[in-house]
Amino acid sequence: MTARRVAVLLAAGLVVIIFAMWVASTRHLERARLTGDLVLPGLEQAVNTVTEVHIAKGDGTRTTLKKNGSGWVVGERGWPADTAKLRKLVLDLGALNIVEEKTRLPANYPQLGVEDVVSPQGTGTRIDAIAPGKTWALIVGKSSSAKSGYVRVVRTPQSLLAAPLLAPDADPRSWLDHALIDLGGGQVREVAEQPAQGPAYTATRVKKDEPAFSVSPLPKGRMLTGPAAAEPIAAALSMLTLDDVQKASAAGDTPQSHALFSTFDGLEVDVTGHKDGTRSLIALSARSSAAGSQAEAQRLNARLSEVEFEIPDYRYAAIFKPLEELLQKPAAPAKKAAGAKAR
Repeated sequence: MTARRVAVLLAAGLVVIIFAMWVASTRHLERARLTGDLVLPGLEQAVNTVTEVHIAKGDGTRTTLKKNGSGWVVGERGWPADTAKLRKLVLDLGALNIVEEKTRLPANYPQLGVEDVVSPQGTGTRIDAIAPGKTWALIVGKSSSAKSGYVRVVRTPQSLLAAPLLAPDADPRSWLDHALIDLGGGQVREVAEQPAQGPAYTATRVKKDEPAFSVSPLPKGRMLTGPAAAEPIAAALSMLTLDDVQKASAAGDTPQSHALFSTFDGLEVDVTGHKDGTRSLIALSARSSAAGSQAEAQRLNARLSEVEFEIPDYRYAAIFKPLEELLQKPAAPAKKAAGAKAR
């Protein structure tokens, strides 16, 4: 081998070594730059301009959150959204920072839960935060710890370990404003009950905040369990929350229960309820018999009309309490005297 050829080979080898060192240093610098950087650049400064948030899973579960003039609404339910919960999600998305780079291979995405949510097999959750002229799209995968989890920006190959931990739920029910009505028991003067089964009755009191209610009519020979037996009914609409909401359905042949709550200031809240399988559903409407409560009746009707609400079973039972539950047990029949002769 000539000296010239040896020199050429040495030069070529030196070029390869220099190139390899440059690639290695570039990758090192890239990692150093990425660690701690924001996953979704620009969102942190734009959180107040976001007007829509879409959350979806591969099984078809999805939630559409939209901002309107009065606040945020859950599109699938037409009901106000939990604004505090939504704001936390958007703030966390804006603050999401890179902890470490992970796989770029699509075959390995399912291990982290960051595959595209295009089939029921996809375990991740896609979030789209939309502002005028800009959309940030992210797939949130499995958690790594209590503080971090795996993510991948949509249409990019690089998966990431990022913090803080995101745990978005695509079920519309989880994003509802669950507050329904708060009618304090101390405000209630009278409750007129018409259960779907059992006798109707009315519980009334004369003075505000007085625990004793008179209940009528009572079955002959029966007595209340105590003066305050009906007090829990008066408080049945206090801090009432919903589990779900839907458009009001036709009554049909389903037995309906009714309860009319009347307050000392003239507000009347009419509650209609029925069972749908295992669900307890109610509809509410309001009216006023006094000037002081007209504004409240209008506010309630604007919020509650044309929809019905699924509520916890125990709250449903408190609203439509059967008269029998307010009464003392009937006296047991007298036993025959001992030693009486059999006939």
